[in-house]
Amino acid sequence: MVFIRDPCGIACLVVTYGAVLYADYVVIRWIILTTMPGSLWMSFHVVLFNTVVFLLAMSHSKAVFSDPGTVPLPANRLDFSDLHTTNKNNPAPGNGHSSEWTVCTRCETYRPPRAHHCRICKRCIRRMDHHCPWINNCVGERNQKYFLQFLIYVALLSLYSIALIVGSWVWPCEECSQNVIETQLRMIHSVILMLVSALFGLFVTAIMVDQLHAILYDETAVEAIQQKGAYRPNRRKYQLLADVFGRGHPALWLLPCTSLNHASRYHDTPLLSHEV
Repeated sequence: MVFIRDPCGIACLVVTYGAVLYADYVVIRWIILTTMPGSLWMSFHVVLFNTVVFLLAMSHSKAVFSDPGTVPLPANRLDFSDLHTTNKNNPAPGNGHSSEWTVCTRCETYRPPRAHHCRICKRCIRRMDHHCPWINNCVGERNQKYFLQFLIYVALLSLYSIALIVGSWVWPCEECSQNVIETQLRMIHSVILMLVSALFGLFVTAIMVDQLHAILYDETAVEAIQQKGAYRPNRRKYQLLADVFGRGHPALWLLPCTSLNHASRYHDTPLLSHEV
């Protein structure tokens, strides 16, 4: 389990869970229980809405506390004095192309292809896409699945909240309490939640589309900025998605459970002959 002590990231975590808890409070207390008292629809929406909240919380916690793919540090300091000679005579294992392995001067170690150094995590991350303050962690090879699930569930929760609010306005409950104060409070909470849901929904949808584009075109955000291009342009889209979500059935891809495909595609400790 990892946790980055970054003030900005911790603040974003508080905002995220605060927004989710507020949405749950408003929808349950002021929308469902108030406008659907005693009906089967009340029980249905309470269970379904909280199921989405639970899946959102699970995927988010996985994205926050999972190792994104940290490149392990060597047991001993490495000697880079003969780097060029060694790379020429002893190509790195696992890929056959020594030029794909790079050296991180900050971590003082070798890193596999597509790994990049994060200045916030202070480590190199395999297949790093970006550092996201909303999960207070990097989005990398091992937790991109959970990050994308989190985005999907936030978008669903936002859409669900808006639908319930609009429904309560279009089909008002005639048997509900006509107390003026309660009616005003419900309206105020509904408007606030509508604005928050629309804002968060549009925000995460844009990020989700960007993440899916990065996966389907096999190019991380870091690679796009560096204009390195995709590494495996001829692979099928399904295979690229399976690399992220796991080799299980696609129906299970949205479950925030450990993937069967979390083993790294690269070796962790290349060029052991450099250890001194």
